[in-house]
Amino acid sequence: MSTVSPDTRPPDAQDWEAVQASPDFVELRRRLRRFVFPMTGLFLVWYLVYVLLADYAHGYMSTKVIGNINVALIFGLLQFVSTFVITMLYVRYANKDLDPQAKKIRDELEGADK
Repeated sequence: MSTVSPDTRPPDAQDWEAVQASPDFVELRRRLRRFVFPMTGLFLVWYLVYVLLADYAHGYMSTKVIGNINVALIFGLLQFVSTFVITMLYVRYANKDLDPQAKKIRDELEGADK
């Protein structure tokens, strides 16, 4: 039977509670929320505007732009584009502002500095 030394034991519930209460983790959550909440709100407003225009501005949305391509089709395709743009922005933000902080917390929790 093998025993685990205190230096190599896996994190337990008390360790996780301590991490959640730590200033580093609080800062990580603040950074995540600083990106996620505004971006979610912006996307939902953009989507709501698209839906409202599609429902109440038939004349505007059916305006032909090029051939059979109308404003509604362009706005619909821009929904997909905005999703990809938000994803790219999040990946860049996470790589720069979230991942280093998360790595620091993980290393402290796992005892990588030992």
